[in-house]
Amino acid sequence: MAGIDKRREFIPVRIAVLTVSDSRTIADDKSGRTLVERIEKAGHVVAARELLPDERPRIAERLRSWSTDPEIDVIISTGGTGLTGRDVSVEAHRDVYEKEIEAFATVFTMVSMKKVGTSAVQSRATGGVANGTYLFALPGSPGACKDAWDEILEGQLDYRHMPCNFVEILPRLEEHKQRRK
Repeated sequence: MAGIDKRREFIPVRIAVLTVSDSRTIADDKSGRTLVERIEKAGHVVAARELLPDERPRIAERLRSWSTDPEIDVIISTGGTGLTGRDVSVEAHRDVYEKEIEAFATVFTMVSMKKVGTSAVQSRATGGVANGTYLFALPGSPGACKDAWDEILEGQLDYRHMPCNFVEILPRLEEHKQRRK
C-alpha cells in the first residue's frame, strides 16, 4: 500500500527552483515562491533559485549546469510549458534529459484533470533524469505547482514513501557510467 513508512528515516534532498518567465521577477514570482515554501516545509533544502526568460538555450544551459552540480539532487522549473510560441521549457528540458520519466506527465495530467478538467491537455509538464539529477518542468501557475508538489513530488521525494520513491534510487541514476570489472 502506498504511503509513508514512519520506520524509515527522512532524507532531505537538495532542490533547485528555476522560474521561466518573460514578465516576472523573483519578487513577484508566486509559482517559484509556492515551490520554495513547500520544499522547505517538507524538510528539503532549496539549493538554488533563479529566474530566466523564455529562451531555450539559456534554460538548457542552466539545467545542464545545475544537473552537474553535486550540491543539487533535483531541479524543478515552473513556467514555459504551454503551447504558445515563447513556451520552450519542455524543449529545453528534453535537450538535457538522458532519460525521460514519461509517467510524470501522465500522472500530472490525471491530477490536473480533477482540478481543471479537459484544460489539462494544454499542459506539457515533463520529468527526466540527467547527470544523476532529477528534472521536472511544471506549468507557471501556483495552482499547478501546488498540485504537482502535493500530489506527486512530495511523496516521490520522500525516502519514507512506499512502495518506492525517487530518493532511494538517486544513488543509482549514474550506475551506467561506472567502470565494469
